Amino acid sequence: MDSRPVLVATEYEDPTADLVIAELNRRRVPVLRFDPGRDFPVPAVLSARIGSSGWGGRLTVGERSADLANVRALYHRRPSSYTPNGDHQAARFAAQENRRGLGGVLAALPGCLYLSHPQAIARAEYKPAQLAAASREGLSIPPTLITSDPAEAKSFVTEQPAIYKPLHAGAYDVDGEPAGIWAAPVDPGEMDDRVSHCAHLFQARIPKTSDIRVIVVGEQVFCARITAPPGVVDWRAEYRNLSYEPIPCPDDLRRTMLRFLVGFGLNFGAFDFAVTADDAWWFLECNPNGQWAWLEEAAGLPLTAAVADLLENGEGASD
Repeated sequence: MDSRPVLVATEYEDPTADLVIAELNRRRVPVLRFDPGRDFPVPAVLSARIGSSGWGGRLTVGERSADLANVRALYHRRPSSYTPNGDHQAARFAAQENRRGLGGVLAALPGCLYLSHPQAIARAEYKPAQLAAASREGLSIPPTLITSDPAEAKSFVTEQPAIYKPLHAGAYDVDGEPAGIWAAPVDPGEMDDRVSHCAHLFQARIPKTSDIRVIVVGEQVFCARITAPPGVVDWRAEYRNLSYEPIPCPDDLRRTMLRFLVGFGLNFGAFDFAVTADDAWWFLECNPNGQWAWLEEAAGLPLTAAVADLLENGEGASD
């Protein structure tokens, strides 16, 4: 039996990670789950030394411990950020030391498969980099403008039907309640001085008939067609009124998406495409750490097993 552990770095409430951990437990794969931003330096304890083969030592969380030199995989799901324990200078200093100490060791484990490497995820989260990579790979992308110039924005929106979408899907509150900022249509009359307050991403609106969510896990590719009510621009705003259908992935697109992920050093990607009446697939974005648990049941895709397969096999697994 392979005793090498899988590390799962994620926040306390993560139903997606729960599914994967339950499957790994069923397969009798050792798992150490922790949240680096909240569990370190208490209750987690790090003791790491560098040697000729890389980092070794132990990460202990409560009564469970992992040999850092023999970690088979790190599942970097949704860990909390390294937040200072207070507003004083020493707390801010400690948080940065934790990030570069524990985070740095976890990012340099020998013989470890990363799903995906945290630094690769961070780099791939930038939409301008995604769009540039998609363009290099020959994917169809909507005409796109990123600007803080109201006049440029107005000109772009006047040229064609357009949408606005955020560059980062961060937390946002409206009247004290969590709210999502979805892609939405815009018109020239809305392009005023507010555009100059920050960078804005505008795209030509694709006359889509449906959306495709593609989940890539290692070299396995799973596609689901998502159909929303007529006129809906961003299907995430209509979760209760969506229909799902598993569909095959065209071979050329499969190869292109795999090259895209290799370019960023990723082992996972959640791709979104808009599909038009002539069955043309338009690349919208790739979330390097996107959600997928709801899609497994909705579209009947074996995603938990695919993720568990990759983590179980790792990079240094024996034949």
